[in-house]
Parts: sequence; structure tokens; C-alpha cells
Amino acid sequence: MAKGDDALLRKKNKKLRKKNNSSSSSVSAKVAAVIAAKKRRKAGKRRMCQGMCFSLPTPDDPFNDRGGKEEPKTKVPKKKTHSKSKPIDEMVTVNEKSANGKKGANGGRNIAQELNDLQSENEPVKANNNLSQKCIINSERKIFEVTEMTHHPSAKRPDCDISEFPSKFAFWCLSSIENALRHGDAYTDGEGNSFFLNPWGLEFLKCYSTGKDLMETSGTSATTEQIAWTVSGAADTFVRKEKEGLSFSGPFLLFLVPSQKKAVQVRTVCKPLKSVGIHTVSIHPGASIDHQIQGLKTCEPEFLVSTPERLLELVSVKAIDISGVSMLVIDGLNAICSAGHTDTIKSIKRSISGTPHMVVFNDCLSHVSVPLVQYILTGSICRLSLNNSITSLSSCIIQTVKVCASEEDKVSKSIKVLDRFQSSRTQSSNMLYILRKDVKCHKLLKILKSKGCSISLDSDAASLNDSMDSDSRAVVSVIELEHIPTTDIGTYDVVVLPSFVPSIDTYVHILTKMARQSVNGVLHSFLTKRDTELAAPLITVLEQCGQELPQTLQDLHHSSNMVED
Repeated sequence: MAKGDDALLRKKNKKLRKKNNSSSSSVSAKVAAVIAAKKRRKAGKRRMCQGMCFSLPTPDDPFNDRGGKEEPKTKVPKKKTHSKSKPIDEMVTVNEKSANGKKGANGGRNIAQELNDLQSENEPVKANNNLSQKCIINSERKIFEVTEMTHHPSAKRPDCDISEFPSKFAFWCLSSIENALRHGDAYTDGEGNSFFLNPWGLEFLKCYSTGKDLMETSGTSATTEQIAWTVSGAADTFVRKEKEGLSFSGPFLLFLVPSQKKAVQVRTVCKPLKSVGIHTVSIHPGASIDHQIQGLKTCEPEFLVSTPERLLELVSVKAIDISGVSMLVIDGLNAICSAGHTDTIKSIKRSISGTPHMVVFNDCLSHVSVPLVQYILTGSICRLSLNNSITSLSSCIIQTVKVCASEEDKVSKSIKVLDRFQSSRTQSSNMLYILRKDVKCHKLLKILKSKGCSISLDSDAASLNDSMDSDSRAVVSVIELEHIPTTDIGTYDVVVLPSFVPSIDTYVHILTKMARQSVNGVLHSFLTKRDTELAAPLITVLEQCGQELPQTLQDLHHSSNMVED
């Protein structure tokens, strides 16, 4: 009986298995590959590399790289359109909620990370700091352009000014500083509180946006938050001006500090701004002057932090040019004056051409520092302080108290004050006389009228304010004491009280409300023997404000004590 096909196939397979399993038939991997290639060739199944020789070149594939096959289609990644249309301003938000629902600079997504994500599609320029920000800066420092900042407000409006502060770029700088300080454990004060929620910073925004010089009168040195807000505002102004096409041959910001320790603190705060092309150099007596001269030859810092004495040495040898400084910040004024560097500050101020934007942290509330502050701040100022004490609110206001023997003597001395004011008056200064109804002053009123003073007694005080807003603004005005609550006395630099006020609270109200826009405030007070009861509280206010205490006032106080005894 013939065997079936199945039996023959099984027999054939058995021989093949036996052959493959035998030790004699074992070959190396190389030989096995050759055998496998031979079997595929006989079966008509070839690999791509083996089949290339059977295909002809085409115009699309002249070198036959694809073996006659069509070019594989690859997916082109979609471009994010919002990276071009969305400016850098709109990426920075204050206290923005993150995906986890947290608020604040630390809880939300890092702004630097958002910048990196958006800038990954452009040509990257690496930055050597922990924020890894990307910027493009030309070698001559004439053009400054941050990547993705073509929609910055300053680029749209070349005629923008400081009144547009704060921009989102300023907030971005502030956020970068805060993140860097917290990451490096350089900031421990106010842990957990964002710089954006600092109440001083919010007041700083109002004052800085006016474009006026600032005087901080809290009586303390600048804190880390205050330095951060100040340099962020300076960085924003610097970028705006360079967007307008301006170039700076020397430092844009000069930050004067009293000591090496303070210089290191300010330098640490400014260091994160290097990622946007703002380089900060610290100069202090802790390093040799030759080393600092060589360092200044190799770099052109935008921000300069220095002690007054070392800076003056470098300026004298022409190692650095500060004539083009656009913003001057002075911190620790009391310590600088105590170290005997008052003349040094004046020399530095004279070395700066033009009128730089001034920010003074006046930590000395005594009348001794008033002449230096008046030399530095010559224009209209904006007072900045969260301290509502009498000492802080009356900073740089000289209080002069004179005890008169009679009413005639009081009128005579009041008129002498007017004559001195008219002879030495500046263009923007104004004077105010405050009279009392219960005290006869017909002679004084007659003299004031003859000298062209604006008098508003029986009418409402609003009429005086209207006249002050007109073009024919009176230099010297006269009002009654009852009109004080409805009168804006903050525009008056000199206030005269021919008859002392009936209570010390009224005196304090006048003292803390006058001269809000200058550092040339003077409050003249005239007392007689009937004001002996107010001598003691007045002495307390003068001592608290660091004012000079006249001997006649002390004698009046002693006489009142003798009468009581």
C-alpha cells in the first residue's frame, strides 16, 4: 500500500529536524545569515538593501536612495500661534492661579518656565543663571531686545514715559528676583509672603509712576523688598529708554550704600537681572582699588552699587564715568552722614550731569540731615512711608518756635518771616498764614493786604483752593484756623502761626499735612505767656522730631511749673 502524502511530509520534516539538531550541522551566525539570505533569494523575497539594485533612478530620487519607493510622509508639528501674538507682558500675572489651584509667586507656575516654553521655538541663546532666561544683546549695548518682547508697550509707543510704570516687564523682573532669592536661601524675612503683596511696593507704584523724586521717610534702611521694587522699576525704565533708541555710555543706575555689607545685599538682589542683559557691579573698600579699576575696564555695568568714598576715588582717577547716570538711589543717609561723607555725596551729585531720577531712603529724621536732603532733592518730590508716626510724617520740616513778649512783638516777627520768604523764595514755594478768630489781628491783616497776600477769612476755604488752581496763583495766602480741615495745606512749604493753636493736636495736624511735595518745609510758631500750658507738649513734639529746642520755650515751660507750684 502506497504511503500517503501526509506520511511522506512527516518523514521529510523528521529528517530536517534531525539534521538541524545534530551537532555536526551547527554553524556560526555569519554562515547562518548567508544561508538565510540564499533561501530568501530563491524564494523571491529580498530585503530593501538587496532590492535597490533592481530599481531604476528617477528625477525625484537620482541616486536611488529610496529604492523606487515614495518619500515617507512625516507629520509636521503644528506651530503655536500664540507664541508670536502673545507678548511677554501678557504672560506675567500677579498672584496667578496655577493648575493646582495655588496662588502667589511660589504656588503658581514659574514665569521663567513659561518664557522657556514659548522661546523653545526660536533661536536660543543660553544664559548662565538658574532662571535660564533667553535674551539677545548686541556687543555694543546699543540695542537691547528680549526674545518675544516685540509686543512690549515701549516698542509700540516710542514716546512712552515713566507714567506707564508699572509694565508687566517690571513685574517679571520682580518675580525673577523673588524666585532667585528664595531658591538660593538669600531671602528669609517675610517667608511665605510674595513681593507682590508687599504694601510698601504698592505705595511705591503710585509714587514712581508720577515721575517725581521719591523720599522714603520711615526712618529705616532699605529692606530686601524695597530694593527689589526699586531696581525692578529702574530695569523697566532702562529697557524703555533703550527701546526708544537711547544708548548709555556709563551706568544707568547708581545705588549708593553706606557699607560693604549693604553693597553685597543690593548686588544679590540685582543679580537675577543679568538674564535680561542688566549687569550689576559692586564697588566697596573690601577689595583693592587696582582690582576694581581693572574690572571696570573689562565691563560696562548698567547698574552700579558703591559706597560714596570708593566711588569718588574711582571717579577722580577717571576709572568710571558717572556723568550720564539717569537714576540715583541713596540708602542709609544717616550712616553716610555719620561717617563724614556729606561732602562726598555732594561731589558725586555734582559729577552727574542733568537731573537724574532720585530715590532717597532717609533714615535720619533729625534736623541735622535736612541741609543734605535739600541739596539732593531740589524739585518736587513724593513722600513715601507706611509709618504714620509724627516723626516720619514731619521729616525734613523745620519747626521754629519763638516766644514773644507782647502782641506787637509777635506781629513784628511775623512780618519779618514774610520778608525773608519773599527775598529768598524759589519759583514753586508758597506760604500760608493761619489766623485765629478769637485773637485780634487787624494790624497784621492790614500789613498782609498791603503786601499782596490772598486773604480768605469769612468765605469758605474752597474759594481759596479755586484761586490756587488758577493761573494768577497767590504766593502768600491767609486763612482762618477753622478752614484747616477743608483746605489742602500740602502744597504750602512755609506755614506761619502768628497766634499759636489752641491745642497740640491741631499743631500736629498742620505739621503732618503741610509740605507734602518738597523738603523745604518750615513751620513758624509764635507763643506768648498765655500759651504756657502748651509749652510742655510742644517741647515733647520737638524732641520727638529731633528739632532744636529754643531756650525761651524751656524758660516758658519752667515759668508755668513755678506758677503751678
